[in-house]
Amino acid sequence: MSAQKLANFFKKQVPKPINISNEEIAKHISKCLISSSFNGFLKSPLLRNLNPQITHMVLSDPLIPVNSCLYFFDFLRNSQSPSTQIPYLHAHITLIFRLLEVKKFVAAKNVMKYMTVNLKCPSSVMASVLEQFGYKPTTVAKFYDLLMRVFADNKQFHDALKVFDYMTERKFLVEEKSCMVCLVALKNSGKFEYLLDFHAKMVDSGVQITVHSMSIVIDCLCKMGKIENAKLMINEMCSKEIEQNSYPYNSLIAFYIKTKEFDQIGEVLRMMKKVNVEPSAATYTLIIKGYADNGKIKEAEKKFQEMCDNGVEVDMHLYTVMISLYCRKQDMKMACHLFDEMTLKGFTPNAHTYGALIHGLCKAGQLDAAEMLVKDMKQNCIQLNSVIYNTLLDGYCRKGKIDEALKLKDVMEKQGLVPDVYTYNIIASGLCRLNRFEDAKRFLYSMLDKGLTMNTFNYTTLIDLHCKEGNLVEARRLFKEMETKGVSPNVVTYNVLIDAYVKKGMMKEVHLLKNKMAERGIILDVHSYTSIIHGECINGKINYALELFNEMPARKLVPNVVTYTAIISGLSKAGRSDEAFKLYDQMTQAGLTPDSTVYTSLVGSLHSAK
Repeated sequence: MSAQKLANFFKKQVPKPINISNEEIAKHISKCLISSSFNGFLKSPLLRNLNPQITHMVLSDPLIPVNSCLYFFDFLRNSQSPSTQIPYLHAHITLIFRLLEVKKFVAAKNVMKYMTVNLKCPSSVMASVLEQFGYKPTTVAKFYDLLMRVFADNKQFHDALKVFDYMTERKFLVEEKSCMVCLVALKNSGKFEYLLDFHAKMVDSGVQITVHSMSIVIDCLCKMGKIENAKLMINEMCSKEIEQNSYPYNSLIAFYIKTKEFDQIGEVLRMMKKVNVEPSAATYTLIIKGYADNGKIKEAEKKFQEMCDNGVEVDMHLYTVMISLYCRKQDMKMACHLFDEMTLKGFTPNAHTYGALIHGLCKAGQLDAAEMLVKDMKQNCIQLNSVIYNTLLDGYCRKGKIDEALKLKDVMEKQGLVPDVYTYNIIASGLCRLNRFEDAKRFLYSMLDKGLTMNTFNYTTLIDLHCKEGNLVEARRLFKEMETKGVSPNVVTYNVLIDAYVKKGMMKEVHLLKNKMAERGIILDVHSYTSIIHGECINGKINYALELFNEMPARKLVPNVVTYTAIISGLSKAGRSDEAFKLYDQMTQAGLTPDSTVYTSLVGSLHSAK
């Protein structure tokens, strides 16, 4: 019979309390609980005589199995009314002590969590209850230690710190690992100032401090931007000869990656070397990912090689980072090599690892290899997610295999995955590449019927479609519609319109767009500059085109083959062959290969010069 049924039965019984001692009632209940014989217990009118003393005697009886105590406690919890909070509290505390004494810490924590959440009883009242029954000091210390942890887990930080103060005032031993629960909870809640105050209190109270709590404090200081304070704390660890590890230094490195102060990473590594702390796998992963995310591919490769040379074991997360990096670099041979190496070492690739490699293969046009990986995923019971499906769809569309893409979309839906705005955009772009403009527009608009809302990418694709059809009026209307619907155009959106205006020779509109980009803080990219330079050259404003070309390095933009071709062609047509040849030399020195258009322009410039 469940405790709830027992409570319901009890509520139906209304006999008057019997004049019998607490000890006798406790003995009777204990006998039932020991023998698990609840028939007599249910019929007994003694239950109406229950009070805190009886509850304490029953739950404290070492002869009663712990599970029976929990059963009895559930009965009490289901039958007590809100007006009987004190005996209710007694029952909780008594059971918690019983569980602590037999080292049932998880069960004790669950009971205490229920008590703190539902009774909302001040710790001072709990303290008075504890004093009534005179528990062993060692068990009392465990009780308060657990109470502080539970308050921290519940984000009742004020109560947790009151318990800490109570423990230190009564000279109970407070361990750092208990305080760590509070520190971690405060950190996860973003209460950094509160955390710093609590750690200072730990130090003042004589809690033994190690690198573990110091690491949390240092990480918070870094997140607060107080990097110098964080360094001072590391120096303090050194002066106090606290044994160190890589964690606090990783926080410094994370800060410098976030602020893009990459030169400071070397300084942190030198700090580590000075105190004989070796960079961990987490340290290397942090640095390598930081370099990779910021386009510093060579530095990332160098650090990865250093890690391997130093014998630091590469984990699956770092393998995924490096595979993604080589895919971005289009070095598929190295990406596949790392994937094979990872599996040979016993690592099982997850969806992120497969996704990174499939993305690289699709981008490189190696669809057969990507399909083999998908088959491998299915054999290993790894579910394909929306990102991987979209990656495959993009691969098919780039290859012009639109029918295969549409079939894959159907498979995706049958798997219970709903196509998102990116799915629709990918297929619409694929249709656009095949000059199936009307189909592309219909497909994009069909997403509205599915309850989806167009984003920047969808609008940009639609604007591009109308520009390709020469319908600039509709393209402009969609551009304005974006603004009215709160969808922000990005640099690609502007580039689409700039290209269309350049082809029409509408340079006035091009400059209006350029000014609007500046007003909105959207920075021109290489494509933007190349289009405008090309337009100005056609328009005969070669000096302004040169001015824009020379402006690019200051903006940390590197001209590509198309940019050089545009400016060289413009100079050649203007008969400025010396400048054209000078830029040709600059182009080849940059490692770019000129195409036939450049050579034709240069030859033509010689005739123009004559």
